[in-house]
Amino acid sequence: MAPFQDDLVVLIHSMAKISHKGPFTLRKRRATRHTPALKLPFICLLFLFYCLIHYGNPLYAGEVHYLEGNGLQVLFDASQEGVARELVRFYPEVREELRRIFGWDLTRSPSVRLIRDSGQFQQMVDSPLTVAFALPQEDLVVMDIAGMKAHPFGLRNTFKHELCHLLLHQNIPSDLIPRWLDEGIAQWVSDGAGDILLDRKRSMLSRVALRGYLIPLKSLSRGFPQDDRDLTLAYEESKDFIDHLIGLSGPAGLLRLLGYMKQGTDVEESLVRVYGSSLSALEREWQQSLRNRLTWLTYLSYHLYEILFLLAALMSIYGSIRIMIKKRRRMKEELEIEES
Repeated sequence: MAPFQDDLVVLIHSMAKISHKGPFTLRKRRATRHTPALKLPFICLLFLFYCLIHYGNPLYAGEVHYLEGNGLQVLFDASQEGVARELVRFYPEVREELRRIFGWDLTRSPSVRLIRDSGQFQQMVDSPLTVAFALPQEDLVVMDIAGMKAHPFGLRNTFKHELCHLLLHQNIPSDLIPRWLDEGIAQWVSDGAGDILLDRKRSMLSRVALRGYLIPLKSLSRGFPQDDRDLTLAYEESKDFIDHLIGLSGPAGLLRLLGYMKQGTDVEESLVRVYGSSLSALEREWQQSLRNRLTWLTYLSYHLYEILFLLAALMSIYGSIRIMIKKRRRMKEELEIEES
């Protein structure tokens, strides 16, 4: 995560915690250097001044609205009020769905910052594929609303994905949660939705599995690659490995794994306790099952449209050649008639 993002989200979170009145409020705030000092901690004013000088187009330049309700706080621009109200409306439902799955509840109220400008959002992340991210240490979710319009899973599932990150880190020490487990579980509970845009019709996992090129899970423990291709593969691997674990002992086994980790047991020992195998052994088993599932016929099916397009192009070329041959033959016959 870039230093600018780290500092910026602290500012976001601080502003989201500004005092308010009533169970459901909507306010407008003008975040400029003229914001009254009593409204913000002094350190936030200093950082805001830093952003104004160094970035020219700060996150809070202009009018910012604040909405709170149902235990959720949302910061947004004027044009995003509908999205903010939608998040507040279905937050209790999503929270209850997560509680039923894990048996855990969100013990701290989360905050959401909606970003209208995708270009501005991209300055905060490492990949242009990213449409949202969570900062568990700040109980904060940041979402690129413009990028979300092209997201195949919709606002609700992506929001659920990010809340899952917050829930996991509220109940398990962050240093015990490997990134592949964090992302894999969040995708599982949100029906495949993730922090980044994934084209399920062009699965990267299916392309590389038969060639034997997979990123080792241990290298995905502390972070994911920045390269878009490998980043996509990392997300797909994480989701597929979690699906493999669920296939071994159902969701109950996965929840037992998380239960051990909540008690302070690391992921390696927790896997042995639940599945009777080490991470490396489970990974080898998963890779073999993946190759068994992704036969060459399956691989070709992922490229069906490209194959059909190529065949159509070849048929078109073949037809053109036949027409040319017929024309030349006809011209030759006409010349022979004229000569005779």
